[in-house]
Amino acid sequence: MPEPRPKFRREPATQRKEALIHAALSLISEQGIGGATVRAIAQRADVTQGLIRHYFSSKEELIGAAYEYHMDQMTELTATPAAAPDVSARHRLGGFVAAGLTAPVMDTRSVTLWASFISSLRQDNNMRAMHQRTYYNFRNRLETLIAEALAEAGTPASQVELRRMAIAGNAVIDGLWMEGGALPEAFEAGELARIGLHSVGAIVGLDLTPSLTAQNDEKYLTTQEG
Repeated sequence: MPEPRPKFRREPATQRKEALIHAALSLISEQGIGGATVRAIAQRADVTQGLIRHYFSSKEELIGAAYEYHMDQMTELTATPAAAPDVSARHRLGGFVAAGLTAPVMDTRSVTLWASFISSLRQDNNMRAMHQRTYYNFRNRLETLIAEALAEAGTPASQVELRRMAIAGNAVIDGLWMEGGALPEAFEAGELARIGLHSVGAIVGLDLTPSLTAQNDEKYLTTQEG
C-alpha cells in the first residue's frame, strides 16, 4: 500500500520553517549531512517534499539555515547567565564562560552537529559566511563582557588588547567545549568549566571564580549547570 500523505497543518510560516530545521538537525546528528536528504527531512517532519521546496530553494539552503540556527541557539544559551540583573560585570563574564562549558551548550550532540557542518565550509561559500557571522557574534559578546569587567575593575584595556583577549578566550572556550562534548567521560563534573574560568581569567587578568573555596566554586558551577 502507498504511504499515507502527510497531513497539511495550518501553522505560522516561522513555525513550519523551524520544524523543518529541527528535522534536519535531528537527521544530521544521527547520520551526518549526507543522511539529511530532502525526502528524509520531509518524512522526519511529517510534511511533503513540496513544502520544503516552498520555504527553501535547495537542500543546501536548508542545511545552511539549520547550521545558523544551531550556532545562534548555542550562543544565546551561553549568553543567558551574562544577562542576569544585579550581577557584577566580572560575574557576568564568568557566567558566560561557565555556561559555554556546561550542559546544555556542551554536550555530545552539539559537538557532533558542529563537526558535521564544519566539514562543508571549504566547499560552500554560504556556509562559510554563516560561520563567520556566528563566530563574530559569539566573540564580540565575549569581548564586550571582558571590556565591562575590566572597566569595572578599574583596569580598562585598549581595543587592540580587548580583541586579543577575546580571540584567546574564545579559543579556550572552543577547545574545552569540543573535548568535553567529544569525550564527556574523560572529565569530572564541572572540571572543564573550572578550567575555563581560571584560563580566561588568566588571559584577562581577573579572578573569574566567585570564591577561593572549592565548596563555593562547586556551588556556583552547579547553579550554572542547572
